[in-house]
Amino acid sequence: MVGDPARGGVIIGGNHPVVKQSMLTCDTMDTAECVRQTLELVAVGCQIVRITAPTVKDAANLENIVRELRSRGCHVPIVADIHFKPEAAMEAVKWVEKVRVNPGNYADKKKFAVIEYTDSEYAAELERIERAFTPLVLEAKRLGRALRIGTNHGSLSDRIMNRYGDSPLGMVESALEFARICRRYDFHNFVFSMKSSNPKVMIECYRLLAARLEEEGPDWNYPLHLGVTEAGEGEDGRIKSAIGIGSLLCDGIGDTIRVSLTEDSPREIAVCKDLLEQIPRLVTATPSTSRDVGPTDYPFDPFHYERRSTPETDLGSVRAGGEQTVRVVVTQATFDAVAPRIPAKADVRPEAAYEDLNLLELNPLTPLGPDSIPCDTQWVAVADGTPLPPVTAYRLLALRLKQLGRQNPILLKDCLGLDATPLSPEVALLRAAVNLGALLADGIGDAVLVRGEPGPGQSLRLAFNILQAAGCRSFKTDYVACPSCGRTLFNLQTVTARIKSRTDHLKGVKIAIMGCIVNGPGEMADADFGYVGGAPNKINLYVGKKPVKFNIPEDEAVDRLVDLIKEHGKWVEPGPRTEAVAA
Repeated sequence: MVGDPARGGVIIGGNHPVVKQSMLTCDTMDTAECVRQTLELVAVGCQIVRITAPTVKDAANLENIVRELRSRGCHVPIVADIHFKPEAAMEAVKWVEKVRVNPGNYADKKKFAVIEYTDSEYAAELERIERAFTPLVLEAKRLGRALRIGTNHGSLSDRIMNRYGDSPLGMVESALEFARICRRYDFHNFVFSMKSSNPKVMIECYRLLAARLEEEGPDWNYPLHLGVTEAGEGEDGRIKSAIGIGSLLCDGIGDTIRVSLTEDSPREIAVCKDLLEQIPRLVTATPSTSRDVGPTDYPFDPFHYERRSTPETDLGSVRAGGEQTVRVVVTQATFDAVAPRIPAKADVRPEAAYEDLNLLELNPLTPLGPDSIPCDTQWVAVADGTPLPPVTAYRLLALRLKQLGRQNPILLKDCLGLDATPLSPEVALLRAAVNLGALLADGIGDAVLVRGEPGPGQSLRLAFNILQAAGCRSFKTDYVACPSCGRTLFNLQTVTARIKSRTDHLKGVKIAIMGCIVNGPGEMADADFGYVGGAPNKINLYVGKKPVKFNIPEDEAVDRLVDLIKEHGKWVEPGPRTEAVAA
């Protein structure tokens, strides 16, 4: 419970609806702007508002913000976002309904140090963490506040990193350490989050956490907050969020969500609403939908990503399956509309026409016999009209093939039939991202077909963007961009647009754009280059997680980033724009 439900508070978990939340983008010391942004978020349906509190001074000003909101009749729960400063948390808990802490930096400072801990030394570290965290737990219990134990893939402590690695298991163990402290003092009003900028990692983390909580016992069924952190902006940000959040919601995991976009916060709530409206239409039953399938039968490992093994074979004019990249199939109408206008060497292009394929379409509700499929190189798909959601149907098809010992390549469809009324672009994007992204994150699928988006060029671009967001294919620059908050040291939207205008032709290069250092170095561990706010009007540049340029004036920083990319041999001169055809 966050706040008093009788006065605008919310209950998270159980049979209650999924709660929508967002975060302010302004300076926490600007009381008037914080109040204005909060009221703007509430007006569009935000149910929880998070505000950063990087210092004790910022945390103390939460009193003024909350007082002004309550005087205006606004009782939305306020969450203080805490990193590095336990003393700020102790101040914030006096004024707000909930405090978010990050186990990776609440009692630890990340130095990327390699330390081997003995069991006794590790136990001593846990005692130190308990001494640091217990005062907040006791104060939250006394005041009736809630806590969020929020681990981030980019900010695990050195202690966790050295024992578990930068892994989903490390994220889960980090959160459970803090949860055990809460339970030791009979405090249970908390939620977990397991955020990553990589949807596949995020999905694995939440699945593992849900399984671990079930193992711990029925009294460990705490609510889960879902989000893909630093998802970015525009289509890319929405697709990444839909893959991570949507696929978990379809599996019955998740009680509150935030869609983190490098855009104005009210836009996050609009995407939350659209996504939640689609979930009942896409809800995923387990493979036990069919009587001859056991509830523990799965065609994939839910806790470790591994692409399903298939033979390499022809798909139209390209090779597919096996070690080949996931291919993009379009309808013949789309092929005819876009193919003549796309240059021969363009990265975004249709690779096969659906109607031309020698495709065996199956209803997986019907068990397959040994003679149902002629050979392992036969491409298969779920037949249109199969009365199952696409994710369920394709998981069941993959299981049928596994039961037969077959490794046939699979064509994924974003829908198993077209709606009588064409979908809006926003809805078509979310449905395709959830359906295709969830399966790709499971390791299922060797080619994809998007039909729910009626626009020929848009459907082609959407298919490629989903493959990029799911980590299956790289055809353009990949960006990890955090949403703005009160810690941000530059205008993220403006700077992101400036960086993209200079670098969006660098296929296969990953660039992180971070407003501050809270998650920066860790989240950039799998990025090639990083642009990070180091101080007001000063930028630090990274190669991987290593800072290499410091305190660069902001008006020079984009040029210096380009120079850094050139120094490391990743730069190519931009050629003719080809993706515009697909748009």
